[in-house]
Amino acid sequence: MSKLELLQGTLDLLVLRVLNAGPMHGFGIAQKIHLLSADALRIEEGSLYPALYRMERKAWIEAEWGVSENNRRAKFYRLTPTGRKQLATEEATWARLTSAVSQVLAKAD
Repeated sequence: MSKLELLQGTLDLLVLRVLNAGPMHGFGIAQKIHLLSADALRIEEGSLYPALYRMERKAWIEAEWGVSENNRRAKFYRLTPTGRKQLATEEATWARLTSAVSQVLAKAD
C-alpha cells in the first residue's frame, strides 16, 4: 500500500494528539503515529524534528532529557497547558474541515 501524504498542518495535530497520552521521545512519536495509522503514515525525521522544535518555541510542548526503553539518552516531549488548548483548537478545525470536504464529496453530483 502506498503511503499517504499529510496535509499541511496535520503533523502538528497528530503530534499533539499522541503526546496527549503522555511524554514520549521523537522516535516513539513517529512509531506511534505509524502504528495507529495502520502503516499508512510514516513520519520522517526531517519533518518530525523541525515540527517538534517549532511546537516547543510556541510553548505547546516542553522537553527534557531522559533514558529511552533501549537505554539510550533521548529527549522526551510533553504537552503544556498551552499545548492542550492548541490540541482542542486543532481538533475542532480538523472536524470542520473533514465535515466540509465530506459535504462537497456527497453533494457535488
